[in-house]
Amino acid sequence: MDLITKAPKGTADLTPAQTAKWRWAERTLISEAELNGFAEIRVPAFEHTELFQRGMGDVTDVVEKQMYTFEDKAGRSVTLRPEGTAGVVRAMLENGLYNAGYPVKLYYNMPCYRYEKPQAGRMREFRTFGVEMFGAAEPAADAQLIAMALSAFRRMGLHDVGLQLNSIGCPACRKEYHQALKGYFSARKEGLCPTCLSRLDKNPMRILDCKSPDCQAIAAGAPKITDYLCEDCKAHFSQVQACLTALGIEFTLDSGLVRGLDYYTRTVFEFPSKSLGFALGGGGRYDGLVEQIGGSPTPALGFGLGMDRLMLALEEQKVEFPEPVKAEVFIAAMGDEAQIKALSLVNALHTCGVPADCDVCGRGLKAQMKYAGKIGAKYSLVLGGDELAAGKAQLKRMSDGTTREISIGGSFIEEYTAISAEQELGL
Repeated sequence: MDLITKAPKGTADLTPAQTAKWRWAERTLISEAELNGFAEIRVPAFEHTELFQRGMGDVTDVVEKQMYTFEDKAGRSVTLRPEGTAGVVRAMLENGLYNAGYPVKLYYNMPCYRYEKPQAGRMREFRTFGVEMFGAAEPAADAQLIAMALSAFRRMGLHDVGLQLNSIGCPACRKEYHQALKGYFSARKEGLCPTCLSRLDKNPMRILDCKSPDCQAIAAGAPKITDYLCEDCKAHFSQVQACLTALGIEFTLDSGLVRGLDYYTRTVFEFPSKSLGFALGGGGRYDGLVEQIGGSPTPALGFGLGMDRLMLALEEQKVEFPEPVKAEVFIAAMGDEAQIKALSLVNALHTCGVPADCDVCGRGLKAQMKYAGKIGAKYSLVLGGDELAAGKAQLKRMSDGTTREISIGGSFIEEYTAISAEQELGL
């Protein structure tokens, strides 16, 4: 078949067999979020470009290289969201969600867009499940978010997901650290990639996040942020670790973990998958972002999970997904009058929450029954002139061919419910 076009590079279709698995994973994450008091928020797929430039930092790779930015018909610069946090902060402020009191707890499940080289678990259109919490400054909030994500992983059957933890301090203690980093990397700048050379004066911490092997080798010997934390940041980080330990959560301290966006402060964390070799997501605090976007100073934190990577991990771990919902009853019809009756019975089953279907393709009886088996129907019912005249039909259990007579009149639902219950009990 010659299609006029195919899906754009870096995007992927999710077929019904795949979406059934995705929805199960998403429902698990939503359930965990709501257990912890989070409510769903939905924000636009695009925002004014300055929101991301101000919120994420001009020297991040996302802003410099990966944003889908264009002018609309009025000449305004807009950008497809590359991540969820900045838009959620904007929406929280614009809609006054803080008026109901703190903490404000929000979750979202959204596609995001970044122009980068597609690879396993990294697409140009990718899906993110994230949570954001506003107004909570205590270390216990950091621990709650981390525990929530790890609990969701366990509920889905992922037991190889770890926790890497670091603190990158506040703007006050980072100032001295930046000077130390600048001195260290300046003495070794001949080995840095061009991108990291541009970061040297603007934000040397970004060099720690570079994926170039040469830059990574140089960064391995760089000063550690934990040696420059102020007393308040040290105390906060120590208490986060104490909370996690009390919850029985194991973690690895990683002084090189800085995350890829400039808005982070203090606690940062990632959830590495041991089997896949990369992180399924991560997050941390961003206590200055709300003020930077236009609100009052407000402590905040959150995390994002890459759904594409999460699904790869579930497949790698051979997690057993629940069976998708199938038609419980298929009603085959012969003739126009029987077709109308089949539609009526199917609709009656739907009103009672029973998945049911009938033929809408004009198939013959043999083809209809073949289709009933193909979709995995538990029961089938054949309607023709004789059945319509008698007001009764044979309900057939597809697994073994046993049949039971059933009314197709006003007592249809009651009789079907009774027969189904009896057969479930093996009566």
